[in-house]
Amino acid sequence: MNFLPIFFNIRDHKTLVVGGGATAARKAALLLRAGAKVTVVAPELKSKFDNVEYHQDYFAPKYLQDCRLVIAATNDKNVNEQVSKLAQQQNIPVNVVDQPDLCSFIMPAIIDRSPIQIAVSTGGTSPVLARLLRTRLEAMIPSGYGKLAEFVASFRDKVKQRLDFPARRPFWEKVLQGNIAEMVFSGKTNAASKALEDLLANTKQEHGEVYLVGGGPGDPDLLTFKAVRLMQQADVVLYDRLVSAEVLDMVRRDAELIYVGKQPTNHPVPQEQINQLLIRLAKEGKRVLRLKGGDPFLFGRGGEEIETLMEQGIAFQVVPAVTAAIGSSAYAGIPLTHRDYAQSCIFVTGHLKDNSIDLNWQALTQPQQTVVIYMGLNNLATICSKLIEHGMSKDKPIALIQKATTSEQRVLVGTLETLPAIVEEQNIKLSSIIIIGDVVKLHQKLAWFKPHDLNQT
Repeated sequence: MNFLPIFFNIRDHKTLVVGGGATAARKAALLLRAGAKVTVVAPELKSKFDNVEYHQDYFAPKYLQDCRLVIAATNDKNVNEQVSKLAQQQNIPVNVVDQPDLCSFIMPAIIDRSPIQIAVSTGGTSPVLARLLRTRLEAMIPSGYGKLAEFVASFRDKVKQRLDFPARRPFWEKVLQGNIAEMVFSGKTNAASKALEDLLANTKQEHGEVYLVGGGPGDPDLLTFKAVRLMQQADVVLYDRLVSAEVLDMVRRDAELIYVGKQPTNHPVPQEQINQLLIRLAKEGKRVLRLKGGDPFLFGRGGEEIETLMEQGIAFQVVPAVTAAIGSSAYAGIPLTHRDYAQSCIFVTGHLKDNSIDLNWQALTQPQQTVVIYMGLNNLATICSKLIEHGMSKDKPIALIQKATTSEQRVLVGTLETLPAIVEEQNIKLSSIIIIGDVVKLHQKLAWFKPHDLNQT
């Protein structure tokens, strides 16, 4: 984030616009809409300026005195640089039109549904793109949302007195997404007020709910619509180590984040403690998001968690996801099944509850089969030697995929005999998906995802 998005109160404060052209006039009008006192300095006014204090003059440092904010909108590069330098020396926020390198703040494209305001910015890189996004948002957001915001404000104190904090958010969501909002949009304010009063009178403090959501392999674009919706309405988030930063960014900004990640030999928050935390938070009336990397029901211990929730009578939802195996194989160009190479696929975990490994090796060595191993990095050498010992060829292709579907994806390819040494040489430490089978031969031909290209953009 190159700029911190804020809303700046300039009502009744002095602001300065340097320039007399059409761009300067638009900026001055915008400042006036925000209630500012606007001073314009320019040798000549080439556009119409209303309700401003105009000085027919060249810019001079004296015009910065007592200014709360400054905008330079001239076609003279030297003047713009002077305004920027002097303003920043005095810690006055300054914007130089179309010159982001001279700005201490950026003017966004604005959707005005007062008191609701939405600002869209590209950090000065493409104002045209910001305006295009604003146009799309304008079409999606009815003008009546301003009235709705004022209506809600008139009931805020009453709702605070009636409901404690965890219950307020679901209450307001019910109001804002239901028939009460529609009444306000259609001008039926009295009917809306009565309906809200009735809803408030009949609202009881209830248990919250748990959302068991798969965060997928890493790319946030692979999340389901339902996953994103629940991520945006959760009050508390318990998230795992394998949830990518980009996916975590999709969570509601003011939600409480609790890290409960585990590593194969390090469980700082034991599973039983996670289960009890889910119960406690839900009984406090909170909506709890249990966010897991991959899919919650594929080596994600989701079944254990909802079993505990059911015993305690806690409501829950389960949202499946693109699994780590499916995402890894797809982005590495390794189909898990292929008519010429594999007619079946088996998923196994590379470590057991007590950190041992005791797999059905004979079942894993069957021909025309793809084997996908989760959490097998620490036991890779053992896995490869055991498979060879039980009859699989030492030349069987094997791939290890790290940080799949992200710009940091790495794919290491070798054989059962060579890959352990390759991984050790590359010093791979993070959890990875391991794929074993002849389908790995297709990687070079079908590898469509080029993370190095993403890193260069």
